[in-house]
Amino acid sequence: MTAGADAGVLRDRLARALHPLDPVPALAPWNAGDVDDLLDRPLRRAAVLVALIHRPEGTQLLLTRRHEDLRTHAGQVSFPGGGIEAVDAGPIAAALREAEEEVGLPPERTRPLGLLDPLVTVSAFHVWPVVAEVYGPFRPRPDPREVAEVFEVPLRFLMDPGNCRRVEADWRGRRRHWFEYRFGPHRIWGVTAAILVNLRERLERHPGGLP
Repeated sequence: MTAGADAGVLRDRLARALHPLDPVPALAPWNAGDVDDLLDRPLRRAAVLVALIHRPEGTQLLLTRRHEDLRTHAGQVSFPGGGIEAVDAGPIAAALREAEEEVGLPPERTRPLGLLDPLVTVSAFHVWPVVAEVYGPFRPRPDPREVAEVFEVPLRFLMDPGNCRRVEADWRGRRRHWFEYRFGPHRIWGVTAAILVNLRERLERHPGGLP
């Protein structure tokens, strides 16, 4: 297959695996049981962009490393994203706006495909992951106030269960678990890794190849 044909196969597979963009479904957070007892304040709505970039060598997923001086999740690997503001029509608009602000990704260079299951964070965010394709030339322009680094990871690597480790530890009164990937110098864990596992599990229900 050509790269374009491979991308089309993945697009069709995602169309079957993801929740529709409109209307945004009412769903319980995918990881609610892991963090419910840690939440001591109302949740704030947020969205992140799970951006897929089709390269000649295969589909890549865009990730960032957050600046060390940020108030929450400093230095961690994350997706572009943030809180849903009053100016946003919903999670899709928020994810696209945040991606443009954080890494310079123009909204017109993206094609939103669907939603993953929502998740909650210990910092009290209710997060909608928006899966989208990036098309046309794109060179990241990270906002130095928020983003220390922008990098890509092959989708095949992230969707291989052998590359994901389940970690357990006692914390804040009970046994908890989280997921973790290692890619080069990067540790991908927490909600970012959970989003990737959710994507993998949803794709596993709709078998097919990955470009």
